[in-house]
Amino acid sequence: MTVAADPPNNPIVLAAGGTGGHLFPAEALARELLRRGRAVALVTDRRGHEFPVAGVPTYRIMTGRLGGGPISKLIGLTRLGIGVLTAGQLLRRLVPDGVVGFGGYPSAPTMLAAARMGLPTVIHEQNAVLGRTNKMLAARVSRIATCFETVEGVTEAERAKTMRTGNPVRAEFLAVRDRGYDPPHPTGPIRLLVLGGSQGARILSQVVPEALKILPKALQARLDVSQQVRAEDMAAVQAAYAGSGIKVELQRFFADVPQRLAAAHLQIGRAGGSTVAELTVAGRPAILVPFAAAIADEQTANARNLVARGGAWLLPEAEFTPAILSGQLERILAHPAALARAAAAAYRLGEPDATTRLADLVETVVQERWR
Repeated sequence: MTVAADPPNNPIVLAAGGTGGHLFPAEALARELLRRGRAVALVTDRRGHEFPVAGVPTYRIMTGRLGGGPISKLIGLTRLGIGVLTAGQLLRRLVPDGVVGFGGYPSAPTMLAAARMGLPTVIHEQNAVLGRTNKMLAARVSRIATCFETVEGVTEAERAKTMRTGNPVRAEFLAVRDRGYDPPHPTGPIRLLVLGGSQGARILSQVVPEALKILPKALQARLDVSQQVRAEDMAAVQAAYAGSGIKVELQRFFADVPQRLAAAHLQIGRAGGSTVAELTVAGRPAILVPFAAAIADEQTANARNLVARGGAWLLPEAEFTPAILSGQLERILAHPAALARAAAAAYRLGEPDATTRLADLVETVVQERWR
C-alpha cells in the first residue's frame, strides 16, 4: 500500500513591495498564515522594509520598471533579469510550499522565478483592472485571486482559475467594523480624515485646505481635520491653514489610521484597492479622488464600484477644485442622514473574511501539489 507523504511545512513566500496598497494585504495574509502555524517569508524592495511584519523574515531583491523611453526600458529589463536570477537562488534556498504575489513591479522577479520553477503560485489583484505586472503573470500562475466580481484584463482562459477572495485588511480595520458609525450631530464636531495613500498625494495638499477655508464659518468652526501630507509639501500646507481657525493635525504618515478612520465622519482620499477595502470593512463614507495618472485608470474603476452602491462620492482630478470640493462638502455635511446612509452602504460591501478566503485558496493550491 502506498501512503501519500504529508507536505512539508516549508514557508509560503509573499512577494510584495512598492506601496502600502500592495504590502498591507500581504501583511494581513502573513498574519493569518502565521496564526495557522505556517512559516512565512516576504520578498520585497527597498520601500517594503518600511513595513516589517513581526515573525516574518524579509528579503530584498533588485527589480526594475519597464516603462519610459528605450534607455529606461533597457535598464528596467536588465534589473528585472538580475532580480529573476536572484529570486530563483533565494527560492531554491527557501524551498517554499508556494509563492503569492501582490502585484506591482517589485513582485515580478519573484513570481517569474517561481513560475519558471513550477512552484504553486497565486497572484492577488487588489483593483478592478488587472495591473501591468499581474497581467504579465496571469497566464503563468496557478491561481488568480481578485477583489471584484469583474476584473478588466482577465482573459476568458484565465477566468477558470480565478477566484474572488476580496482584499485582506489588517485586523485593526476589522475592529472598526464592530464600532458602528455615528454621523455628526447638528452642532458637534465634524471629523475629516484626508489620506493620499502611503506615498501621499500633492493634489489633496493643494485643494483640501483651500476648499475648507471657503466653507461657511459655522462649518469651519466645527471641523476637526487629520491630513496626511508629503514631507516636501508640509510647509506649504501649514501656511495654507495658518490663520484659518480650522482645527487641523498634519502628519507625513499616520501610524494609527484605523483608529482615526473609526472616529472619522468622512474620509477624503484616493481610491486604491486597499483604501476601498478598508472603507467598506470599516463602514465609513468617503469622497474619492482617483489617481488620474494610473496606467489603466484602475482607481476610477474601484471608486465606481463603491459609488454605484451608494457608499461614496466620486470627484475626478479634473473636477477636484477648491470650489467644487467645498460645494460638495457643504451639501454632504448639511445632511448627516446622507452620511449615515453612505456609511451603511459601504458597510454592506465590506468583506471581513477576505483574509481567510485568500489563505484558504493558498492552502488549496499548496495541497494540490501533493495530491
